[in-house]
Amino acid sequence: MASKKKTKKKSAKKSTKSAKRSKKKLAKKPARKSGATVTLGGNPVAVSGKLPAVGKSLPKFSLTTSTLQEVGNKDLAGKRVIFNIFPSIDTPTCATSTRRFNEIAATLQNTDVYCVSADLPFAQGRFCGSEGLSNVKTASSFRSGFGAAFGVNLASGVLKGVLARAIVVADENGKVLHTELVGEIASEPNYEAAINSLR
Repeated sequence: MASKKKTKKKSAKKSTKSAKRSKKKLAKKPARKSGATVTLGGNPVAVSGKLPAVGKSLPKFSLTTSTLQEVGNKDLAGKRVIFNIFPSIDTPTCATSTRRFNEIAATLQNTDVYCVSADLPFAQGRFCGSEGLSNVKTASSFRSGFGAAFGVNLASGVLKGVLARAIVVADENGKVLHTELVGEIASEPNYEAAINSLR
């Protein structure tokens, strides 16, 4: 009887030790990194995720328009769409891209161009109004998970919390045709590539 008890105690100790070892092994494994890295003035900035995959459907999203109305996937049904995504309308490059896409939008049939940022809708509307930009639509991510859904939240650096500079183009059925995550936040996107994806 005594030998049986000793055997049981030994086996229990062994199983406890092996469990502790396996826990240590699991703890040592580094967490998998997701997302990408861009730069701002040459300094690396982490981006929260990945852009929607070309050929796949747009992720479910919601944005707030200049009239404080919500717009989402079903509101874009039957129309091609370009999302011009950027950190803030109050920065020079973002303002330039909005003006350029306003010109581009005038030449495109059945296509909505949404300039998307985390700015309040009032700031977006004020800019477009003062600039006389009527061919693009503004949309704010300030009360939605758009940045997470599209993988464009800036996760580090001085602009942490706003959106990266990116382009997403989709067809009438919501299928993604083209994406671009601009490597340097201060640089403009590739306008020609966005237009060509709709041809």
